[in-house]
Amino acid sequence: MNRVTSAGDPTELAWFKSSYSSGGDEPDCVEIAIAPHTIHVRDSKTIDGPRFTVSGEAWSAFLAPLTP
Repeated sequence: MNRVTSAGDPTELAWFKSSYSSGGDEPDCVEIAIAPHTIHVRDSKTIDGPRFTVSGEAWSAFLAPLTP
């Protein structure tokens, strides 16, 4: 995952782009930000657009099929 941070307010979320995304700095990807009790998800093409949050448990269950 590549870390993408917003400049400015230190309380802003630190967004991560999947290493499986389109190469380089292309925006074709889903990004996540990890907060103490939630995982935030957004489309990297519309960073000011809609986003949603899930619990850590839900995120782990989502990723479980990907881990060997």
